[in-house]
Amino acid sequence: MDIEVVAKALKELGHPTRLCIYKAVVRAGYQGTPVGSLQEKLGIPGSTLSHHISSLVSAGLLSQRREGRTLYCVAEYEQLDCVIGFLKEECCVDEQALEHTVEQK
Repeated sequence: MDIEVVAKALKELGHPTRLCIYKAVVRAGYQGTPVGSLQEKLGIPGSTLSHHISSLVSAGLLSQRREGRTLYCVAEYEQLDCVIGFLKEECCVDEQALEHTVEQK
C-alpha cells in the first residue's frame, strides 16, 4: 500500500471525533449505520458530522449509500485491513535479521 494513502488514513483517524465516528461505523458491520443515528449517538451537530464524514470518505475509510431518505455510512473494511497490514507487515523484521546474523557468527 502506498505510504501517502496510509498517511492520509492515519491523519484522518488522528482526530478524536473522527475516530469515534469511524469506530461506531465499524461496529455497525457491513450494512453500515444511518447518519442520523451517528449524530444522535455521538451528540455531534449535523454540519460538524458531515465535515468529519467527508474527511473519512476522502481517505477511503468510509463510503455512503442512500436508501430512500436515509443516508448510511459504511466502513471500507478492505481499506482498514490495508492500513493495519501496512503497519504490521514488517513487524519484528529487524529483530529477526539480527537473530539470523548472530546465529551465523
